[in-house]
Amino acid sequence: MKIIVRKPVQSEIDFMKKQPIWECEPKTFPWHYDEKETCLILEGKVKVKAGKEEAIFAAGDLVIFPQGLDCEWTVSEKVRKHYKFGE
Repeated sequence: MKIIVRKPVQSEIDFMKKQPIWECEPKTFPWHYDEKETCLILEGKVKVKAGKEEAIFAAGDLVIFPQGLDCEWTVSEKVRKHYKFGE
């Protein structure tokens, strides 16, 4: 399962800015994705490990997590993101 990290296009930024915001202080925790999540990182720095795969992302990145992913989040700098579950 692949975590996608890329720079968003303007239409994606506009859409994501209408979605809820989630914040998290620095910590490490396990997570399972019951459904696909798309998020726009507003601030912070995060490393997500899923098996042998590792994704690092920060402010300005668009991140897509696939449904069924089991991973571990390590938030090194307080993160703020817009998020949307589902398609």
